Amino acid sequence: TMTSSTPRLALMIGIAMALVVITALGFEHIGGYIPCKLCLEQRTPYYLGAPIMLMAALASYKNWPECLSRGLMAIGGLLMAYGLSIAVFHAGVEWAWWAGPTDCTAAATTVTTNANDLLGDINALTPPSCDKAALRILGLSMAGWNVPASLALMFASFKAAAR
Repeated sequence: TMTSSTPRLALMIGIAMALVVITALGFEHIGGYIPCKLCLEQRTPYYLGAPIMLMAALASYKNWPECLSRGLMAIGGLLMAYGLSIAVFHAGVEWAWWAGPTDCTAAATTVTTNANDLLGDINALTPPSCDKAALRILGLSMAGWNVPASLALMFASFKAAAR
């Protein structure tokens, strides 16, 4: 049976998922780091997982059928497993362990719509490639840091589902 700490655990996991993606968005919108295609794909499990874990917390708190809250937490774990696979793949591409997708460039979201500045922007802005880490913190890229984050959240989600 679910314990009284289950809603709190699901809530904490959901908040952690939200904080990871908020951090990535902060690096993009405040730090100016334009994400590549794989960077954007790594966000999807968090965009889906955070609200799913919050729904799991609500379902557990409201004592709805246990299979609902357990199922939602398991889905959160599966999403993090998917995110982990993308993060490992992307980090491997950055370390040149294997080739990345041939179409791995981001849309340059900061290109102006002012026709006078368009040519200047085209020359100034180049979308990032998936094989070049824009930033390394303590030796790891953002994809590299997403590996332990996804792994921890995956295990936490599955453990919460199994409680």
